[in-house]
Amino acid sequence: MSDNDRQMNGQPRPNSILDQLELPPARKDKQRLMRLRTTWRESWEEGGFLYQRWEEVFQARHGGWHEVANWIKAAALFGGISLIVLMLDAAGDIASTTLKGLSAVPASSGGDGSGLWGTVDHPVRVFLADQAAHLAVTPAALYAFWQLTGLLGLVGGFFGNAGARIAWLLFGIGSLAMIWSAAPVGGRAAATGLAALMWALASMFALRGLTLQPIVHNHPPQYQFNPALHLHATIPAPTPAGDDLDPDNVHPLQR
Repeated sequence: MSDNDRQMNGQPRPNSILDQLELPPARKDKQRLMRLRTTWRESWEEGGFLYQRWEEVFQARHGGWHEVANWIKAAALFGGISLIVLMLDAAGDIASTTLKGLSAVPASSGGDGSGLWGTVDHPVRVFLADQAAHLAVTPAALYAFWQLTGLLGLVGGFFGNAGARIAWLLFGIGSLAMIWSAAPVGGRAAATGLAALMWALASMFALRGLTLQPIVHNHPPQYQFNPALHLHATIPAPTPAGDDLDPDNVHPLQR
């Protein structure tokens, strides 16, 4: 019996490491890591998977939407939709918190209606107090929301926001309607006219830069067409000296 066939603990001794059924765990992990490194390096070589994806991302910066790869479009749409959902959720939480804060505002004094501002402000307070009696909200919350709307419309309109300017117009129209409804009958016209003048003066800032004239943008045409008429005239070639004879008559042609 040779040395290779000797028994070890009742089991035949393997001839070499290739005769083992399984490799040691350390060597298996090393081979797996080497395969991962090789795959990673090959994917970044020209023609590899990651190399092609990077080229598509690089080309997307200079191409149009129809020229972008489909996976980039899908990622952009998914990211945009997720951002919109997050913004709507945050906006809903902010609006809910603001309304709860306005509802918790304690009732304020209605004022005596004296002075120019009191002439405009007191009818608004009275109107909102009368309407709040039929609603599940306090008069102070309605008045605070009315003030907040006017402030946002004024500031946003000053910076040219179209939505803020629309809110400012609705704020002014609603304020005039409330003043006309709640002002004393004898001074209703004067109170409403005074409010209209104040609103017009404030609109100089809220509607800054707004014009009723249409804005015409004159852009030079991308392709300029220059019509031109081309006449093609054919000049006959000079007649050779030997062609002065009539083909039907050998005599020279009479000149």
